[in-house]
Amino acid sequence: MQLSDLVDLKALLIIALIFIPLEQLVPHHEEQKTLRRHWLNDVFYLLFNGIVIKIGLLSVIALMMVGLGYIVPGSVGAAVRSQPIWLQTIEVIILADIGFYLAHRTFHAVPFLWRFHAVHHSIEEMDWLAGHRVHPVDQILTKSASYLPLFALGFSPAAIVIYAVIYQWQSVLVHSNTRIGFGPLKWIFASPKFHHWHHANERQAYDKNFAGQLPFLDVIGGTLYMPDRMPSKYGTDDPVPQLYHEQLAYPFVAGKPLDDVSLPSAIGETQK
Repeated sequence: MQLSDLVDLKALLIIALIFIPLEQLVPHHEEQKTLRRHWLNDVFYLLFNGIVIKIGLLSVIALMMVGLGYIVPGSVGAAVRSQPIWLQTIEVIILADIGFYLAHRTFHAVPFLWRFHAVHHSIEEMDWLAGHRVHPVDQILTKSASYLPLFALGFSPAAIVIYAVIYQWQSVLVHSNTRIGFGPLKWIFASPKFHHWHHANERQAYDKNFAGQLPFLDVIGGTLYMPDRMPSKYGTDDPVPQLYHEQLAYPFVAGKPLDDVSLPSAIGETQK
């Protein structure tokens, strides 16, 4: 086991020790069990997806940077890195979430890509583990859209690491079974309420709340939906299987013709 693996396991333990009690203290769905349905499936994602995603992400970014290195002058990176870390961090969060928003929206709009993203939307009970159920192809491409502009523009590693840590913690929070709100800041920072509506299997919530961290991007994009209640039903009507290995194969397996696969509500009839 490598040092990075030990660090990841330590971080996982810390997250579990924080969010499991938190979900008991301030739950949204009080009836939901700690070991909810299909929790073990999401543990498999947590334990086995990481290395595949890291390799894929580094490969995509490395290939793209070869071309971008000829387009973006070195002076741009020098100017960017000359800024204070706090300012770079703000810029990184905004740029990365714009990339995330665009990629996320694309995964909902393109039928073939939706088959990968439907795996994440197959979650029917939200909790701190739910955010880890993401198909590797989905995660690699979405993260590439977030990180590629950061590396291309030459932001300092410190600012990128700060963003990565913030993103990881917020991702756990917004999927968690908690009723934590941010008051008036809910329009600036993504909350569990904001992201739970993205996962809601209710028609009025289809194709809404694409941002990962900054809800005002959905305001700009016309995709914000956050009523004064929490959703009562999650998941998708797509026929996504419930076992880890079957979900990995789901986007590729023969089945219903692609034209018959449930599409986003903007162009089809079922939830995304």
